[in-house]
Amino acid sequence: MFEKSAEYKICTKCVMDTSDEQIEFNAEGVCNHCLKFERVAKTSWFPGEEGKEKWQAIVQRIKASGEGKEYDCILGLSGGVDSSYLAIKLKEWGLRPLVVHVDAGWNSELAVANIEAIVKYCGYDLHTHVVDWEEMRDLHLSYLRAGISNQDVPQDHIFFSSLYHFAIKNGIDCILSGGNLATEGVFPDSWHGTAMDAINLKAIHKKYGTSKIKNYKTISFFQYYIWYPLFKKMRTVRPLNYMPYDKELALEELKKTVGYKPYARKHGESQFTKLFQNYYLPVKFGYDKRRPHYASLIVSGQMTREAALEKLNEPLYDADQLELDISYFCKKLRISRAEFDGFMSAPIHHYTDFPNWEGRYRVLKWLQSFVARITGKRLSVYS
Repeated sequence: MFEKSAEYKICTKCVMDTSDEQIEFNAEGVCNHCLKFERVAKTSWFPGEEGKEKWQAIVQRIKASGEGKEYDCILGLSGGVDSSYLAIKLKEWGLRPLVVHVDAGWNSELAVANIEAIVKYCGYDLHTHVVDWEEMRDLHLSYLRAGISNQDVPQDHIFFSSLYHFAIKNGIDCILSGGNLATEGVFPDSWHGTAMDAINLKAIHKKYGTSKIKNYKTISFFQYYIWYPLFKKMRTVRPLNYMPYDKELALEELKKTVGYKPYARKHGESQFTKLFQNYYLPVKFGYDKRRPHYASLIVSGQMTREAALEKLNEPLYDADQLELDISYFCKKLRISRAEFDGFMSAPIHHYTDFPNWEGRYRVLKWLQSFVARITGKRLSVYS
């Protein structure tokens, strides 16, 4: 049914192309990402009345589980549109979230202002976890020396691990995520490994780091896949999958409700992520993160393929702004421009060139399948 191609090829339905080395196309030229979205959407995406009913039932369960507690759920607030929109919706639903923001050292001033406006409007308790910058810097430089595409792992891992640690500390068993299929339904696995792989993170730091990590808390394989979901009964819920989530409409509602100020580009709330996604990935690896983003909007009906192709022709960076951002990046990490250019031109590596937990994950999936066959019940190993 599918064929692989070494030559440049683009999906006839979305805009994913052979920059994803594992992409496959059917006889009509439609890629595996589009077909996967259709399958997953049937069981995980409910933008209509069915989703509204399902979500109301989930809200009641969250409230019941949190009865008598100070908080009934926890929300990570980055200042981006997804988590910000979810924050104001939680107020409408009458939920009582502990809101956590992880400051990894790269917040833009606009992101800080947006977070403050949201928290003030909603009346939430905000806990800001400020990451030890020297440890964060050492991890960033370790990843740059490793030459892999997963440069955002040090930020992403501490973001998620902080949510789990705060949830346990406050007796919360429900983590609410702004992740959603409508805007993130397409993502090429070949581009990155999971940010939760603490084995990979520690291996890269052990090889390339220059100091010990003492304050940066990770999540182990056992904790993530077994302890939290099976013993602590923790679950991550994605409310935006239960509504007709349109990012542009969400942005307009945020602007009207809390005076939210939009960023110039996707992930503009993080000065690191902006340069990483719009320069490092496309220049060093040929990965344009706009492709899976636009592909997600296409398959969810929020964008036409023609509009996506037109936007892909736009430059990723204004030349003057790029120089300013690179200069800030180098100053922040205390490296020279020559060192930065050296990282950009150094040989490329894949995260699997370093120890990781994928072998353990395959064993766990086999056990999960085995238990399901024996008991007739699906065992969830994800929190």
